[in-house]
Amino acid sequence: MPKKSRKFMITRRIAELRQEFQIDTQELRSKTIQSLQELFHIATSLARGETKTQTEEGVTEKVTLKQRQMWARVAAYIAQTINSISNALDEHQIDEDLAKLEALINEATAKTKTQKAGTSPC
Repeated sequence: MPKKSRKFMITRRIAELRQEFQIDTQELRSKTIQSLQELFHIATSLARGETKTQTEEGVTEKVTLKQRQMWARVAAYIAQTINSISNALDEHQIDEDLAKLEALINEATAKTKTQKAGTSPC
């Protein structure tokens, strides 16, 4: 079985990291969006007046118009956050960083080869 070069092993590992990151990112994104959607439904229910009371420290209180307006703002912000997370969780940036890392490794291995070829034993 032929030996694999370190460059090949590193390149393969970077490819594996990219794939793992993509899977992990999708799972994290999905869980985060699911949690935010639950909060969004609660906030919209309060904002619409569908939930007439809220409990704070064991005391039931009626939801006022001002509180409904605040819950509407909360719901809107949650929707923006969900949109932001679903569009980009910096996956692109990390992929670029991994590509840059790969390029630096290629550059480093090229310089090492050049130095070895240019150096003569004394």
